[in-house]
Amino acid sequence: MIFWLWLCWVFSTSTGQPDSELMARYLEEKLMADYSIMEQVARRVPRQAKFLQRLETRPRMSEFTVKSTIISRYAFTTVSCTMVNSGSEAREGVFEMQIPAAAFISNFTMSIGNKTYYGEVTGKEKKHSSDDKARQKKPPSPTDGRENGYETFKASVFIPRKMQAKFLLHYEELLQRRLGKYEYTVSIRPQQLVGRLRVEVNILENSGIVSLEVPPLRNGKHKGSGKVEGDVSPPPSTVVGHTKTLAKVTFNPTVVEQTRIARNGILGDFIIRYDVNRELSVGDVQILNGYFVHYFAPTDLPPLPKNVVFVLDSSASMVGTKLKQTKEALFTILQDLRPEDHFNIIGFSNRIKVWQQDRLVPVTPNNIRDAKKYIHNMSPTGGTNINGALQTGAKLLNDYIAQNDIDARSVSLIIFLTDGRPTVGETQSSKILSNTKDAIRDKFCLFTIGIGNDVDHKLLERMALENCGMTRHFQEDEDAASHLKGFYDEIGTPLLSDIRVDYPEDNVEQVTQNFFPNYFNGSEIIIAGKLINHTSDSLHVEVTASNSKKYILLKTDVAIDLPSRNDIRGVPGLEDGKGDKNYIERAWSYLTIKELLNSWLKSDDNQEKDYLMEKAKSMALTYNFVTPFTVLKMREAGLHSQTSQEEFISPSTDGIGEKLQSLQGHKAPPGIHRQQDKQRIKISKTSADGDPHFVIDFPSSKFSVCFNIDGEPGDILRLVSDHKESGVTVNGQLIGAPAPPNGHKKHRTYFSTITILSNKPERSYLEITPRRIILDDGERLLLSCDRSAVVRSSSLEVSISANSNITVIIRDTISFVILIHHYKKPAPYQRNHLGFYISNSKGLSSDSHGLLGQFLNHEVKLLQESLNRSHQEVGQNQTEALKPNPTNTLKVKGRLVPVVWKQRKIYNGQQEVDCWFAKNNADKLIDGSYKDYLASHPFDTGTNFGTINSL
Repeated sequence: MIFWLWLCWVFSTSTGQPDSELMARYLEEKLMADYSIMEQVARRVPRQAKFLQRLETRPRMSEFTVKSTIISRYAFTTVSCTMVNSGSEAREGVFEMQIPAAAFISNFTMSIGNKTYYGEVTGKEKKHSSDDKARQKKPPSPTDGRENGYETFKASVFIPRKMQAKFLLHYEELLQRRLGKYEYTVSIRPQQLVGRLRVEVNILENSGIVSLEVPPLRNGKHKGSGKVEGDVSPPPSTVVGHTKTLAKVTFNPTVVEQTRIARNGILGDFIIRYDVNRELSVGDVQILNGYFVHYFAPTDLPPLPKNVVFVLDSSASMVGTKLKQTKEALFTILQDLRPEDHFNIIGFSNRIKVWQQDRLVPVTPNNIRDAKKYIHNMSPTGGTNINGALQTGAKLLNDYIAQNDIDARSVSLIIFLTDGRPTVGETQSSKILSNTKDAIRDKFCLFTIGIGNDVDHKLLERMALENCGMTRHFQEDEDAASHLKGFYDEIGTPLLSDIRVDYPEDNVEQVTQNFFPNYFNGSEIIIAGKLINHTSDSLHVEVTASNSKKYILLKTDVAIDLPSRNDIRGVPGLEDGKGDKNYIERAWSYLTIKELLNSWLKSDDNQEKDYLMEKAKSMALTYNFVTPFTVLKMREAGLHSQTSQEEFISPSTDGIGEKLQSLQGHKAPPGIHRQQDKQRIKISKTSADGDPHFVIDFPSSKFSVCFNIDGEPGDILRLVSDHKESGVTVNGQLIGAPAPPNGHKKHRTYFSTITILSNKPERSYLEITPRRIILDDGERLLLSCDRSAVVRSSSLEVSISANSNITVIIRDTISFVILIHHYKKPAPYQRNHLGFYISNSKGLSSDSHGLLGQFLNHEVKLLQESLNRSHQEVGQNQTEALKPNPTNTLKVKGRLVPVVWKQRKIYNGQQEVDCWFAKNNADKLIDGSYKDYLASHPFDTGTNFGTINSL
């Protein structure tokens, strides 16, 4: 009878899904019974399950729980696992967990029966050089406890009969942004079906959560994942809920649901992807308890042109799938190159073949077609000359940069791909590293890709780290083509170069990397530090960078006293965290240790390496992090605990590069400190502001003239028109508002948009509103008015003082200032609007026109009208005596204009101006009438009355 039952069970598991689900239900009851043994709760166990229990020699996992709290990209993860030994003798229980390679373990606890054992992080002793040499000679294992991007934590203990063991693992990581999303991953591979399995992830992002998604479970080998082709729905039993800043995701499958996914208990990776709200500004600066972290990831920037050399391994070991997938990926990558990019291809084995000798070619349909033919005809043969291939690629790119007038802000890079180790030419890793660094000379970045198990990971990682690049490794049996394309997508769209982040030196200390050679679309730059000036109520932040033809400076002051924003106490779902409350300090320590590991890996000086190791070790011990220089030991003797070799057994640093690749940056050169920008612009009285009120200053005559324009909502007024000579035009569009009560006007009008156009030396325009600025000089850039910033190009500079004013300088000879008027509680007749001031008009020609422009190079004479005598000209010294006379007259181009004495307030009411006021929409004061100055659209550059041109 028993033998027949065993045959039925084998048959059902191999041929029928419904039968396996039925067995899973029996198994679920069995597991629940086992879980209750410790409480001596009686439960009837099905006969079939009892038979399976006798066949099973290992303890059963009754509970596997993962709880994670992610606060501002910093993730705290706790894994709890309970194993029950219901057998009649002691059995070994093995707890195994894959964790991200970039994560740091911060705690581990085991409870066996009524005894508890705590993990303790201690420093590793420095190994003797002979041990290091022996270790270097030993080739790493293909698995070595690691999978792509993951390391395996493993702890084993003997569980007495009828007892249970509980494992509690804590680890922390800073999520990296790739392709526009943060990805948090939990490995669910208990190796057996679990009675109680639950994953709970709580996310808090004060910037606001967007694009939250939970894709199907991912299996590392892309087999048995339960994913239907094209299916993008979350795993079964997943519940997702979120508000603007909070999200909670749970995954709680029953045993039946688990067996539908994978009968062996290897379910796969549970993944959550999301992004946060962001804008082009200095980024998100968060401050708490004397520490700060700064996230910088601007959007809506035009891409920089690329100069890229692809260096591809075509040795004999690439035969078959590896070379086929490489070709497929390159075909797609070539198609994604932009018209402004330049490229070349090098194939290498024991021979080095360059597609286009001594040059990079532009991206054209013919060149892409020919490049695809070259790649298609590549055949695997010979050995692997890594050193020669990199030297050839570096020389090719260096010569191209030196001999061609390339865009100064283009991004140059080498993408290097191999599946093996150096076998031809120079084969010593240290010399290859030295030769590569000497050839590149910090002029461009090197990105490395390894395929398969025979790759020298350490060599590729260090080459990338030493040359401002990143590295990736893919298994041969994975979908390498899509991985290669995904990696290229990460680096294929550079948006900024030479990014530098500055803070006042007397306000901060121990700041992590603050200079970055490139910023790629979809990524993020992260800086952290300590505050030392505890009396200051704000932190000044400046970000400088280059974007195509423009230099960008972004500035802001961040309030230091932000307890209500960054303190997480009382936030639903985050009540259990302890270290969570100091998440900014722990993010700083995480980044600092990563930076020290990075520096240690790149250093060739033994004394410097010892210093860096001791400093990293000391900080890791302070924050209880397991690193390559610290080890986790259990307090009770006789227990066995191990993880991957890099983390716990030896000071080998294989994998450090992988952990650091997204945190790559440098300290800004010492001695360079940006001073606060001084006010270089002196605002004149010549302006159009308010309702709108116009003021024209005549310095040589020592008086000012003013007038009003009573336009209609929607009218576009031509303020300055000098398109034919200097190439500059300024137009202002009116917005309407109700008139104040008891006023003589039927409505009010204000400037809602100022458009500044220039066509010399090249076409560009600015469109300014009280909220945002659009700068377009062939590449569109969007700036917010509530953030201080400076953007400079060869002929244009735009400087924003947050919520105050915008200064525009054209060719250093023309400058305008636009005031921003914001009302916190506007009255019905008030509107947010702009004021336009001319600061420097030297670059405008004598033929310039417009409501303001026509007076910039012409003098106006003031006459006095007397009852007993004819008009006479008034000298400069007589002006003061004429103020009370209401019948004064201006002489403008032969026209006589009656004026009266008035006082006007400008600069947001900060200054009062005495002026001669011309009535009736400036009748006779201006050439023609008011309607002659109406533009047909904001980009109208017509200079003569009745003509329309467009920039």
